[in-house]
Amino acid sequence: MVIVRAATAEDVPNVLPMVRQITALHERHDPERFRVLPDVLDRYASWLPQRAADARSVFLVAQRPDATLAGFTVGTIEPEVPIFWIPECGWIHDIWVEPLDRKHGVARLLIDAAIDRFKAIGVAQMRLHTGAFNDAAREVFAKAGFRTSVVEMLRMLK
Repeated sequence: MVIVRAATAEDVPNVLPMVRQITALHERHDPERFRVLPDVLDRYASWLPQRAADARSVFLVAQRPDATLAGFTVGTIEPEVPIFWIPECGWIHDIWVEPLDRKHGVARLLIDAAIDRFKAIGVAQMRLHTGAFNDAAREVFAKAGFRTSVVEMLRMLK
């Protein structure tokens, strides 16, 4: 059975291959929106340990009984535009479940744990983006109580 636990800096090397997969997936489906910088893994390698140490961030891993990782999620608290009623929200930046672990409730475990963590921090709202191509992710998030609130549109100018 997979367990979800707080990630540590020591987990980062095992999370980075998943980061590579999630960024490649998004870039493959919409390179105009999701093309990443060549040093994206270096950036995550320095950013993720900060999230693990930050009491106002959420960095969780799903761990298999053999101690290998089945997935991860990372989120931060972000300020809202000052005209809106809510001053800040919990923001899920990434969630990834390894292909062999999909369809076993791992994503839902990660989402529920992130919800619990953001509630404990005291934020009143969570948000996230999903790629327009990612129907499976939207279905999982909808079952966890998320709803569509904004449709982002893109136009290239060059």
